[in-house]
Amino acid sequence: MTSNTASPGRRWHEMALVVALLGLFLAGLAGLAFATGWEETLEQVGRLGWIQVVALLALSLVNYMFRGGRWHLFARALGLPTALAQDLRHFFGGFAMTVTPGRVGELIRMRWLRRETGWPVERTAPLVLVDRSSDLAAMAALLGMSLALSTVGISGALPVAILSMGAAILVTRPRLLTAFVTLAYRMLGRWKRHFGKIRQSTRSLELFSRPTVLGSALVLGGVGWLAEGYAFFMLLGWMGADIPFWNAVGIFIFSTLAGGLTGAPGGVGGAEAAMIALLKLQGVPLEVSIPATAVIRLTTLWFAIGLGLVVFPFAESHSKKAAHDLENR
Repeated sequence: MTSNTASPGRRWHEMALVVALLGLFLAGLAGLAFATGWEETLEQVGRLGWIQVVALLALSLVNYMFRGGRWHLFARALGLPTALAQDLRHFFGGFAMTVTPGRVGELIRMRWLRRETGWPVERTAPLVLVDRSSDLAAMAALLGMSLALSTVGISGALPVAILSMGAAILVTRPRLLTAFVTLAYRMLGRWKRHFGKIRQSTRSLELFSRPTVLGSALVLGGVGWLAEGYAFFMLLGWMGADIPFWNAVGIFIFSTLAGGLTGAPGGVGGAEAAMIALLKLQGVPLEVSIPATAVIRLTTLWFAIGLGLVVFPFAESHSKKAAHDLENR
């Protein structure tokens, strides 16, 4: 990853990708709405006032702030000399890259950290691993709670919850992950050279394995994702769908995880399809499930991307200035 700023052409390409995905997302939901009754769908959307929309956005912001606080917690555990505002700037700015395949574009945070602290990518890479694993652990825990407390089970939710928790355990157990990487290192022959820095990064995960760090991270992530699940529950109620709280939370979490497992940028397509299908199984008609899905995705995923696009230029300029200051010391 170079320290140079992305070219204008590349920035326009990334912006075009965001716009194209948003267009496909809206076009797909609009097609479903036309097929099931456009007037009914518009009527459901019309039930929402601006105060309710602000409430949904506020709950999404709660999620991002708590998870941003968790990013700061991990940065401090790693020993990075960064302040809370600095870490929040990196965390929020990275949302601009959420729509890249597998969300690999969020690795831009590593570039900003290298510019501002001088730390190489292999030293800060564990932040990405432990942040993702903490999300998986928190979401798996919430999904497990929803399975235990909801009135109706969600088909396929248990394997997804187990898979997510398993991945989280693998990444947060440095010795286990290092052994796994070492095994791959020995088996891949001429590709071995790509695993040297990966093994170095996995050893750094020991810094995050303290119970106080892992426990605090699980609470911060759990509260954050529960806030968005609660937003979905309120939205369904406002649209006239009488869904129990833990059912709504389970549907939201499962759909988000399912969308992520598809590997599609931002989980677009997979998450929406899962959400609409699960709501239908709960007896929610399409004229309600389609607008509810559109609104919750706009106020969560696309709201995060919007925040990222706003913060990104500030994060980029701050990092460039910091890199210049480091070079001139």
